[in-house]
Amino acid sequence: MSFLAQALGRVKPSPTIAVTSRARELKAEGRDVIGLGAGEPDFDTPDSIKEAAIKAIWAGDTKYTAVDGTPALKAAIADKFKRENGLDYVPEQITVGTGGKQVIFNALMATLDPGDEVIIPAPYWVSYPDMVLLCGGTPVSVTCPASASFKLQPDALAAAITPKTKWIILNSPNNPTGAAYSRDEMQALTDVLVSHPHVHILTDDMYEHLSYDGFEFTTVAQVEPRLYDRTLTMNGVSKAYAMTGWRIGYAGGPRDLIKAISKVQSQSTSNPSSVSQAAAVAALNGPQDFIPERAKVFQERRDLVVSMLNQATGIECHRPEGAFYVFPSCAGCIGKTTPEGKTITDDQEFVTYLLESEGVAVVQGSAFGLDPFFRVSYATSTEALKEACARIQRACANLR
Repeated sequence: MSFLAQALGRVKPSPTIAVTSRARELKAEGRDVIGLGAGEPDFDTPDSIKEAAIKAIWAGDTKYTAVDGTPALKAAIADKFKRENGLDYVPEQITVGTGGKQVIFNALMATLDPGDEVIIPAPYWVSYPDMVLLCGGTPVSVTCPASASFKLQPDALAAAITPKTKWIILNSPNNPTGAAYSRDEMQALTDVLVSHPHVHILTDDMYEHLSYDGFEFTTVAQVEPRLYDRTLTMNGVSKAYAMTGWRIGYAGGPRDLIKAISKVQSQSTSNPSSVSQAAAVAALNGPQDFIPERAKVFQERRDLVVSMLNQATGIECHRPEGAFYVFPSCAGCIGKTTPEGKTITDDQEFVTYLLESEGVAVVQGSAFGLDPFFRVSYATSTEALKEACARIQRACANLR
């Protein structure tokens, strides 16, 4: 009999972390590897945020805090929701976790019973289905094809809802595709959800501030106030403020759900880092002017990557509205043969070929629930992106 829990057998390690780890290993061995697997801005955390953390350390703010966030951080989050999203939350409606991932996990752990279903539009962030499985629920994947710009369509949403549906997870702008829902597109989805009062909505808005070409971000409870009491609006400081390692995520939602999330957190990690919370206060309350400046750089990188990948034989790359990913199709490379005589049969073998032949680390689309595609993160230097895309072009040209 295995010592390990049966639940672990239903999940797999994060493919994105696996790719990043493999790229690091190859670099350590002396290989020239360009890693395009990590969803992490290459910009540094702004100095004003660092200084707030240092000040907190010297002030002795290094003790336990309230389990789900300090009063100062909850106030800053409430102000952010009101200022940027038009949403009113009081402190009792706000939770702070060790990254957005913990907030999502806590919400699922607090609400899912065996047999409960969670609708997850695909392509999806790799962790969603596995977190649902770990919490005893059943993930229901709904394919959003490239022909629909990788966006969930209202009729597909309606068809996926059953009496067992407890949640839908909506991520916009999306990881891995960069797809983002316009206000009208979001309204079309909320129109469906209004008529199904047993379904709750978990929004992953982590890439809110990374949208391009004048795109206007909106979130579910903002678009449809009738869903306010059924929506957990999740966000964090990781992407917009380049604070991935600080590990602060947060959410606003119904009081009873927030209380339940706090109960789960109290018996797992307890409070997030006190110093990171002080830094997050400075991030949310401080200067915001660097955010659009960095978004402009990401937009330029997006345009570069989309253009160069669409020049690669067998690759088709959609131009997304946000985040810092593209999700190209490699269908035109499937069935072709490498210079070493190996036939590429799926996107897993394609990304392995890119890594081994050209030292470019990307993640296969099947890890995100849709193949044959691959995810490229352009959250790295423009020079590295130019070189990586040139290598991908060369690798594709060498297929026969």
